[in-house]
Amino acid sequence: MLEMTREEFEELVAEALDRIPPELTRLMDNVAVFVEDEPSADDPELLGLYEGTPLTDRGEWYAGVLPDRITIYRGPTLRICETREDVVAETEVTVVHEIAHHFGIDDARLHALGYG
Repeated sequence: MLEMTREEFEELVAEALDRIPPELTRLMDNVAVFVEDEPSADDPELLGLYEGTPLTDRGEWYAGVLPDRITIYRGPTLRICETREDVVAETEVTVVHEIAHHFGIDDARLHALGYG
């Protein structure tokens, strides 16, 4: 397994977030991004997870709620990557994938776009 500290991985996630076009990041609302070492034992190979209410599903009732949560998992990412460059690319794909869920894009469409 490729070795990378939590701090190095968090920096890669931050860099992936910085590459999201500003016109999209301005539209993101009430969402926080976290890095965790491992997902739950139910899905040990999960690279990222979006939890919340997509922008497309929010209505007048949406007020005073906790932020949506995007979590990027370090362990599974490092286990499937062979080089640092692989980690950079995989992290970027995972970040885009989870942000797309925030915008209401489902897995089928993301797979079709190459972000599966």
